[in-house]
Amino acid sequence: MTQGFAIDTIKFIKTLPDSFVEKIIAGQLLRSGTSMAANYRAACRGRSKKEFFSKISIVVEETDETMFWLEILIESEIANNSKAKKLLDRSTEFIKIFSSARKTISNQLSNDKNFK
Repeated sequence: MTQGFAIDTIKFIKTLPDSFVEKIIAGQLLRSGTSMAANYRAACRGRSKKEFFSKISIVVEETDETMFWLEILIESEIANNSKAKKLLDRSTEFIKIFSSARKTISNQLSNDKNFK
């Protein structure tokens, strides 16, 4: 799921123009889009609820940053196309899922007497 998103992000970045501005934005998008996937994988392998919460919080941040860079590309008309919009839609769905997971685990941790 997220690994496929990272690969699609890489493929999309390869289609961007090769000027200074696009290279900078593409680099930021590459870092956040692949980091989201890598940290999600790490979250799923977490050894505790606390570790999962920590990693999924990073995933939420990286997904939000990915959305930001996609929005910049679309709104600046650098990549105002269906591929960019599809990635943005997917990242919007991801942030809903990851935020919900983070909220659920946060509630579980706050109810855990050993956590306090």
